[in-house]
Formats: sequence, C-alpha cells, structure tokens
Amino acid sequence: MSAALKDHVIATLRQIAAPGTGSDVVSAGMVSDVFVSDGRVMFSLTVPADRAKAFEPLRAEIEARVKALPGVERAMVALTAEVAPGSRAAAAPPARAPQQGHGHSHAHPHAHGGGQPQKPAVAGVKAIVAVASGKGGVGKSTTAVNLALGFSANGLKVGILDADIYGPSVPRLLKLSGRPEAIGGKTLKPMENYGLKVMSIGFLVDEETPMIWRGPMVVSAITQMLREVAWGELDVLVVDMPPGTGDAQLTMAQQVPLAGAVIVSTPQDLALIDARRGVAMFRKVEVPVLGIVENMSYFLCPHCGGRSDVFGHGGARHEAERIGVPFLGEVPLELKIRETSDAGLPVVATEPAGPHAAVYRAIAEKVWDEVAGPGAKRRPAPRIVIE
Repeated sequence: MSAALKDHVIATLRQIAAPGTGSDVVSAGMVSDVFVSDGRVMFSLTVPADRAKAFEPLRAEIEARVKALPGVERAMVALTAEVAPGSRAAAAPPARAPQQGHGHSHAHPHAHGGGQPQKPAVAGVKAIVAVASGKGGVGKSTTAVNLALGFSANGLKVGILDADIYGPSVPRLLKLSGRPEAIGGKTLKPMENYGLKVMSIGFLVDEETPMIWRGPMVVSAITQMLREVAWGELDVLVVDMPPGTGDAQLTMAQQVPLAGAVIVSTPQDLALIDARRGVAMFRKVEVPVLGIVENMSYFLCPHCGGRSDVFGHGGARHEAERIGVPFLGEVPLELKIRETSDAGLPVVATEPAGPHAAVYRAIAEKVWDEVAGPGAKRRPAPRIVIE
C-alpha cells in the first residue's frame, strides 16, 4: 500500500511544473525522497536560498494536491535550500504562518514578571520549556521525561513533545505505541500515559526507520507536532529538543515562544564545552536559560555504598556558577534509572517515594520557580535585538 501510494504521489508531482525550468518538479531534482507511512506523506522541495519566499505558493499548492490524493491522511511538504560553500545565506525556514511577536525586531514575548507568554503560540499551553544538550548521549531524553513527570508530581498539568526527530525515544521511555487519533482530519489527539500528554514522530513512523531529513524539514515536522495537536489545558509543555546547536535547534528557539531552556550535561570537560554552546545559542536568541542539570554525576556502588566520580564531579555546577545560570541538581549514574527507562517505567512515575524520584521532583521545582516563581521575577527583561 505504501509503495503504491508513493508511486501515486510521485506521479502527481510529475504533473506540477518547476518554475523557470520547462520541466516538472521531480525531473528538475527539486523533490527529496518521498516518505510514506500509514497514510502520512512527507518530503521536501529544494529551492534557491535567495528565492525561498517566492516558492511558498508552490509549496502550499503541492501540499494541498498531495493531501487530496486518495489514501493520504496527512501531508507535510517543507522548503529546503542549497547554500553554496562560504555563502552567508541561511537555509530556508519552513514556510508557515508568521507567529505574532516573534520577529527579530521585537522583544522576546515573555513577561518575565510572571514567566508566562503574553500570547501563547499554542492554545491552552501556559509555558513551554525546552530540554536541550550540546551533544547526544548525555541522557537528555531520560531527563526530559522524568522532569515532565516531576512537574506532574508537583501538581501541574503537563505534556511532552518529542522534538528529537532523528532519535525519538520518548515513546519507549513512556511505554507508548500505536498511532495518534486524528480529530476533524487535521488535529492530532496526543497519546497519554503516566498523566502526561505526549506527541512524538515516533508514533508516526516505525522505530527502525531512519529519518534522513534536511534541517528545514525537521523544523517543519516539529512545528506541525507542536501546533496541530490538541494539547488541551497545560501548565507546562516540555520539549525534548534534538541534541546539538544546528539549524533545527536555532530555528526552534527563534520560532517557538519558549519560557526557557534546561541544559543537560555530564561532568566531563568535553560535554561541558558542548553545554556552553547550548547556553550561548539560547542566549543569542534571547531565550532564558533556566539552568543546568548534571546527569550521570556520580556512581554509588550498590554493594559497598562507595561513591565513584566516573566522569569527574562538579563540572556542571562550576560551569553554571561561571556563566551565571542556576545549577538545578545532580542525577547519579544509577542502574535503576537506566533499567526503568529502558522498560518504559520511568522512576518518577513507578517509584515516586524513592530517592531518584525525589531528585527529579526537586529539579522540576527549581525549574518551575525560574519559569513562574521568584526566580522569574528576579530575571531581568531581555534586550531588544534588531537585525
């Protein structure tokens, strides 16, 4: 079925002219590989970087025609741009309706006196908190899930968006599978477990399917999962960001009204170098850095109780003090956390009275204080940046 639908999509695209080429968009090499799964169709159009805006009507037309095909439940078409080596032109961002208050010539849209966005981009969501890392492998997703559960344990209404397109792990961490239900043909109903509302690209594609996407297509997918999901009323939406500081992360930080970002690092120097890059990126786009979490901070021997600082100790705390951001806490390198995460039984939900759950709840309390409490009130208003 998927192969036949893919052929039908490509045949339809061959009927659409590529501007200025005398050929169709497929023959002109504009269309990336077409990804089809359970009625979902996703691909990108490669266009000249300096003419990206001019191609938006074509993108919209193509997306509409693909959506109209029999067997297509959802379609997502993103613009991407080839940039010549040494060029300063940025890749084309996904063409979507502009969000009020997010241009470069405006102040950041958060009223830091209360930590809440003046005009939330996502209906019903009071605050959006990004969990990010400068590199992969530091336990960012595990931290994001347990932080979300910590918020929930502290009495908040919470959702989590798995924006780690290349390695979506939230479905496994929360023991969720299946496909989200479509509401009215356009909006998706989030999955739920442990009291969290959840959305992930992992619900829409097979776990072993490689996501070989360009940056703008990744951002477009994240944008749809953020804004075309019926989140309902939430106090906080936790976004598990892709690792690193590339185009997708930067565009997310610029386009999504984030209340702030939590940086996850391990204690060793190499991880801290990458954490600094993450802090610098969020500061550059005027997103408050809510603090740093030191994951895999130390190891307690289950037999003798002795402590070993496998990756060194205190590096994240010292770095937070050096750059002037809150230090949120230390999470040990603990077999129990790894086992519960792999099994989809996160420790905050399944062992709420245990010591590890207490660590995450304390971190969640500190983060929420920075977003909506005294910490937010202390934070100075951001500078207005005009570019």
